[in-house]
Amino acid sequence: MVIAFFALLIGVWEMLVRMKIWSPVLVPSPLAVASYLKGALASGDLERATLVTVRRLLIGYALGLVLGLPLGLLTARFKFCEATLGVIALGLQTLPSVCWVPLALLWFGQTEAAMLFVVIMGTLWSVVIATDNGVRTVPPIYARAARTMGSKQWHTWAKVIVPASLPFIVSGMKQGWAFAWRSLMAAEIYVTILTGFGLGNLLNYGRELQAMDQVIGIMLVIIVIGLLADKILFSPWERFLYRRWGTAKS
Repeated sequence: MVIAFFALLIGVWEMLVRMKIWSPVLVPSPLAVASYLKGALASGDLERATLVTVRRLLIGYALGLVLGLPLGLLTARFKFCEATLGVIALGLQTLPSVCWVPLALLWFGQTEAAMLFVVIMGTLWSVVIATDNGVRTVPPIYARAARTMGSKQWHTWAKVIVPASLPFIVSGMKQGWAFAWRSLMAAEIYVTILTGFGLGNLLNYGRELQAMDQVIGIMLVIIVIGLLADKILFSPWERFLYRRWGTAKS
């Protein structure tokens, strides 16, 4: 059924192209997109760009997690951090990722550091907010029950509150991954680095050349990578945690 659904979508796409509602320059056929992807794979351009983008994404995302998870726990634990870091995180989270690009260019120039800075900023604040909210959703009775059994303050946090909030934290990490993707694409579109051209650069070149088969092809590659990341990185964690806490769907 799933294969039939996507085959139907491709069929509708091809039918609309054949009806010539839009110019083929603006809406290429599925065969034209497939032809571009085949050529890009044969030349190695697509593989190189994908590796460059994924490497930047993983490094920036990992650094965002390393910074965001502890800050989120601090904002959940201390009222002072909630009133300061929490407000900053909430404010910066509303800032579109592309707004970080001019600042990154002024601070770091056309370098990999500029790319990583944008990705970190896109990841960091969403992870902080999600971690803070996840900890606050833990029922207070868990902590009270632990204290009645002799658990001390930090032991309660490490053994009760943080484990109980893990499903929400993992969901926040998943959201941070999505924001990291968007941030990196914005950075690669506006920042050109001779040391490595990523998928965002190929996407922008397709726009400049008015090669819509390239634009749509790269968009499909980005979607596929995002889906694979969800299935490989996050879905196993979520299933394990849902089973562990008895909230898995029957």
